[in-house]
Amino acid sequence: MEHHLDPRMPAPERCVQRFMLDFWAREQPDKIFATFADGEEWTYREARLITIRTANAFRALGVKQGERVMVWLPNSADCLRVWFGLNYLGAVFVPINLSYRGTLLEHVVGLSEARLAVAHADLFPRLADVNRKTLREAVILGGNPTEIDGIAVHGPEALISDNEAPPELEHSIAPWDMQSIIFTSGTTGPSKGVMSSYMHLYSMAGSAPFLSQDDRYMVNLPMFHSGGVMPVTAMLIHGGSIAMVDSFSTEDFWPTIRSREITTVILLGVMGGFLLKQPSGPDDRNHPLRTCTYVPLNETAPRFHERFGTEVHTHFNMTEISMPIVSQPNPTALGSAGRPRPGVEIRLVDENDCEVPVGTVGELVVRTECPWAMNHGYAGDPIATAAAWRNGWFHTGDGFRRDAEGDFFFVDRLKDAIRRRGENISSFEVESEVLAFPCVREAAAIPVKSDIAEDEVMAIIAIKPGEAFDPVELIEFLRPRMAHFMVPRYVRVVEALPRTPTAKIEKVKLRAEGITPDTWDREKAGIVVKREKIGQRG
Repeated sequence: MEHHLDPRMPAPERCVQRFMLDFWAREQPDKIFATFADGEEWTYREARLITIRTANAFRALGVKQGERVMVWLPNSADCLRVWFGLNYLGAVFVPINLSYRGTLLEHVVGLSEARLAVAHADLFPRLADVNRKTLREAVILGGNPTEIDGIAVHGPEALISDNEAPPELEHSIAPWDMQSIIFTSGTTGPSKGVMSSYMHLYSMAGSAPFLSQDDRYMVNLPMFHSGGVMPVTAMLIHGGSIAMVDSFSTEDFWPTIRSREITTVILLGVMGGFLLKQPSGPDDRNHPLRTCTYVPLNETAPRFHERFGTEVHTHFNMTEISMPIVSQPNPTALGSAGRPRPGVEIRLVDENDCEVPVGTVGELVVRTECPWAMNHGYAGDPIATAAAWRNGWFHTGDGFRRDAEGDFFFVDRLKDAIRRRGENISSFEVESEVLAFPCVREAAAIPVKSDIAEDEVMAIIAIKPGEAFDPVELIEFLRPRMAHFMVPRYVRVVEALPRTPTAKIEKVKLRAEGITPDTWDREKAGIVVKREKIGQRG
């Protein structure tokens, strides 16, 4: 069937990954598309060939167009070829957070509806302890595979094919076809899987006005976040290149920028502040980094521009939307996210979706002129989808105010979330795990300000009558059950949590009280919880 495109929508050759890769492999086959931390490089011709071989390997494993495949890999060439290979087939890329385990892992596995997973050998054993729902097969990369009952395990050779012929499609991939499901932290409930079309990802990645074919984008955020897939897609749109790194590193940042000739990067949360804390030197401006996206635009942003000479931009985005607010270069209104970009309409509304006056805080709601330019719902959760898309607008759950000049300022999360070290944390999920500790009667998780930036996690708990409680035992209980960044730093014990007349916990009151003299600090007790190193063996 022939596709009839909306005139506001680009042709598939400009927004569908398979066709974009084919286009650039014809136009500039020898240009470098991707560089990796281990020194490996792909030209556009090589990237397409590797993608086709991987797609044919997936086809041999029975993967069909539209099928969802769960991907559990660190940033690497393998992760990139798996993503591209799936999308080249028209299959759906479903990456998951490397820190997931226990009930949260079980939850996202269920929502993925995946029959097949591609997982790193260090991560795969975690699936042994959870209900694996529809999962029946797994390809294991990065080490020796572990056997798990009920899952047919394949080694890395299963994703190697000599077939260089582009796989045929059941039907041409359309801009509105589902490209990925990326999990974003739950706020009033468990994590949600954001269903994203090719047009959605194109709209998000193509919204930065300062990018060009001459850019090389550092991919320093994980591929299970929109901040990881967006730079890759942006460079595929423009015909530029990427430099993938394992993760952000303060010490390695500038040497990597220089050695890999990186021109642009996302600096999220505390990253810019960490770089500014390094000693100043004569080479501070001796680098190729022309632009950066600085989120949020705090007091360190102008200092970063002044010291390093890099042009600073900012924006507001979520996994569900497509960067509706962007700034001009080197914005001076601290806290501003910028102004609406072309092609989007935004409003600030009250609880009844009525627009609030200029200067008043309201919830940011968004819609786009072009169809499919934002998410098309949450996987397996029609109730949450309907609530978010109420009255024809997507509701972000974030409080903003607008000034008389038209700039939008982020004020606070209306949703019950915590932001720590670049990760969005669901207080609901923290509370669920804390409540699993035998002596805890009730629990609330709240953000408290860090001495660096963003938030730290605080758990406020009430103990069952007659029970003894040791915060060290609680932390040791939580460590294997949740991601490292979710483990609370602060624990406070109260007789009972304050509640409203409708029996809801008064988190506003708890936040106002903050860190009290009787609050226990995990770090002062000498307990440090760090990210697990994946694929690095001693």
